[in-house]
Amino acid sequence: MAFDIDMIKEVYARMAERVDKAREVVGKPLTLSEKILYNHLWDGMPTKAFRRGKDYVDFAPDRIACQDATAQMALLQFMQAGKKKVAVPTTVHCDHLIQAKQGAAKDLQRANETSNEVFDFLGSVSNKYGIGFWKPGAGIIHQVVLENYAFPGGMMIGTDSHTVNAGGLGMVAIGVGGADAVDVMAGMAWELKFPKLIGVKLTGELSGWTASKDVILKVAGILTVKGGTGAIVEYFGPGAKNLSCTGKGTICNMGAEIGATTSTFGYDDSMERFLRATDRSDIADEANKVREHLTGDAEVYENPEQYFDQVIEINLSELRPHLNGPFTPDLATPVGQLGEKAKKNDWPIKVDWGLIGSCTNSSYEDLTRAASIAQQAIDKKLKPKSDFGINPGSEQIRFTAERDGLLQVFENLGATIFTNACGPCIGQWDRSDAQGDRKNTIVHSFNRNFSKRADGNPNTHAFVGSPEMVAAIAISGRLDFDPMNDTLLNEEGEQVKLDMPKGIELPPKGFDVEDNGYVAPPEDGSNVEVKVAEDSERLELLTPFEPIKDSEMQGMKLLIKAFGKCTTDHISMAGPWLRFRGHLDNISNNCLIGAVNAYNKKTNFVKNQLDGEYGGVPDTQREYKKAGIKTIVVGDHNYGEGSSREHAAMEPRHLGVAAVLVKSFARIHETNLKKQGMLGLTFANEADYDLIQEDDTFNFIDIADFAPEKPLTIEIVHADGSKDTIKANHTYNDAQIAWYREGSALNMIKKQNA
Repeated sequence: MAFDIDMIKEVYARMAERVDKAREVVGKPLTLSEKILYNHLWDGMPTKAFRRGKDYVDFAPDRIACQDATAQMALLQFMQAGKKKVAVPTTVHCDHLIQAKQGAAKDLQRANETSNEVFDFLGSVSNKYGIGFWKPGAGIIHQVVLENYAFPGGMMIGTDSHTVNAGGLGMVAIGVGGADAVDVMAGMAWELKFPKLIGVKLTGELSGWTASKDVILKVAGILTVKGGTGAIVEYFGPGAKNLSCTGKGTICNMGAEIGATTSTFGYDDSMERFLRATDRSDIADEANKVREHLTGDAEVYENPEQYFDQVIEINLSELRPHLNGPFTPDLATPVGQLGEKAKKNDWPIKVDWGLIGSCTNSSYEDLTRAASIAQQAIDKKLKPKSDFGINPGSEQIRFTAERDGLLQVFENLGATIFTNACGPCIGQWDRSDAQGDRKNTIVHSFNRNFSKRADGNPNTHAFVGSPEMVAAIAISGRLDFDPMNDTLLNEEGEQVKLDMPKGIELPPKGFDVEDNGYVAPPEDGSNVEVKVAEDSERLELLTPFEPIKDSEMQGMKLLIKAFGKCTTDHISMAGPWLRFRGHLDNISNNCLIGAVNAYNKKTNFVKNQLDGEYGGVPDTQREYKKAGIKTIVVGDHNYGEGSSREHAAMEPRHLGVAAVLVKSFARIHETNLKKQGMLGLTFANEADYDLIQEDDTFNFIDIADFAPEKPLTIEIVHADGSKDTIKANHTYNDAQIAWYREGSALNMIKKQNA
């Protein structure tokens, strides 16, 4: 029986009428993405055609999902909204705060001891406000959502950038900051710029060593980390129907790495099989009644160039396995070509670790394909040259995989089975074998491979591949190994070749689990008390931000001019800092410590204009705050790429940064800045980035006239007294300018609910 089946029935009941009306107002056949978007308009029945990439639109998502690291700040904000219960079905999943070190049992026990304060807080807030709670060890949020909550044709938002994983089950699922989630929890509309549409036509069929993961690795190489910004990627074609549901989830998951708003697939037989296998036949039965509306119109897929803003075509029969990296998920290289590339770039050929799992590739099918390679190593007497780590996606997956002997195969190879949690994928890995300045290489089936991402070590070169390819390369111990053509020397001195992987889409005996880790909230949580200790280092009740006065936008100082890639990992690191995600002041001590200073190419080392001394970014910013001086951060392209973590906006806001001026933004981060009452601006002329000097002072000349579609004028005063005047563009509409004037979107919510 599905969760929230009545809500799902309501979505389907209105779909035919709204889709027909949308088709009428748009005046042409519709893509799947458009059908879902128009069916979830806040105002109900469609009355106008929205301009892609231009019009801001209010939507009514069906549900919300939050992971523990971001849920803390989201729920701390929701507690200020003055509501007794969340307005839409909402869940919290404890998956980020469990460090991988010794193995599942010991790691989970340690997490429950060290983070019990946070887990207790999240559990109590969930009980008080009617939120479903998934305990530590229950699984990774996106796999749990796919198995329990995702449904074809639905719309959900989640406080994690990989919420998009649910597109594998035909949803429009979008990663957001906590403030966006709070809007919807509080019963308000959720605003999004109507996305552009990228169509990816898949033909042929996967075979051999090529996996679903290779589809998105190929797409990432084509579109780069910013090529999908502001767009929904919709996959279609005969090749799409040949993919499993969890394989589709993998592809949608890594859509976050190309900056896409989300990715999705039309409802098909593989989704129906998955729904029935996960005890949701009731959803499949309802979806079948509106099946024609749960995919794009036939005319769209017959002539995609007429209906999408961009079309990419990939023949799965010709697609080769890829490894992407290091340091960026869009550096795509077909397997077998990495040897020469690695030598040219001085990347270590020896592979230290192979890591399988994460929200991207931890399904039953993923584990069977990787286990088939692991079993071959045992049968062919091959001793792995690399260490193995496995993160099952959920307790249901783990329990079923253990029952069917899959985990034992990995353990027979010496693998460590970690907790059903994110672990190394988000820097929660206590790795002891790669310290100091030694360059090293790891391969994993995760989604991101930014510098320091997995283990905090800038010398770790991480490459992304499918689970079966990770298994093969880890067994060989070499980055340049090509299992399709190369042989390996076994323990008896024989040259042996690995056979193609074999996968099982769904468990033949069905899924099974004893305790899936779910805790339902009580019907009435009004008597539940949420406690936050005044002396807590982990949790801190929020104080509303004060509006930034126009007078404070004069005489501003430069905090840092970031050079090159500046992701949310650079702005607000994860790893050990996750423990402070519920304490804004404490976590602000990691603010921009990973950003590279353009003037000295160092991290966490900037000039304090008050005394001319150099120091850490947070320390310097706190000095400016004491002096009552607002500051500005300057950045390059795709600033804020990566996670949805709103801490990357809240920390600078808390410390006194008033504006972020960059060449271009990643979507979620730009929205997060707006929500927190800051200015997120882009250079009207990108070359003006080069005008910014280390000792500059900034005056926002016309901030009093801040208005939609009107660039702001900034006077830059250099240390020698000379001046430059530049224009800065923005995408603020009237409502977002109101957030800025009130100090934050949350302040506006409280004002409206007063």
